[in-house]
Amino acid sequence: MEHGSFTDNSAATFSLTDEDHTLANSVRFTLNQDPRVTFSGYSIPHPSQARINIRVQTTGEAASEVLKDACQDLMLMCRHVRSTFDKAVEDFKASNAVKAMKIDSKDSSDSEESE
Repeated sequence: MEHGSFTDNSAATFSLTDEDHTLANSVRFTLNQDPRVTFSGYSIPHPSQARINIRVQTTGEAASEVLKDACQDLMLMCRHVRSTFDKAVEDFKASNAVKAMKIDSKDSSDSEESE
């Protein structure tokens, strides 16, 4: 839900349900990277409610468009982190480090316990 002025669309507050600090702080960080943003912040009205309010003020562009762009940028960042992590896991599994650590072997834990 968007709360704002009908005459000035460069400032608005967006209320998102079923979200918490995890998304709110990530969106706030991404918004602050945008040069079109003069202010961004978030609040959680009450700790027992799963709702966040994100406030966006821009240099003149529509706040809803800037928020949408920030969410798309955040999705791209998450995809990059995920692909980098997946590649690192594949590289680790392909290396001899897993075999040297005997991670998949039950015998290694049994022999350590008996010592």
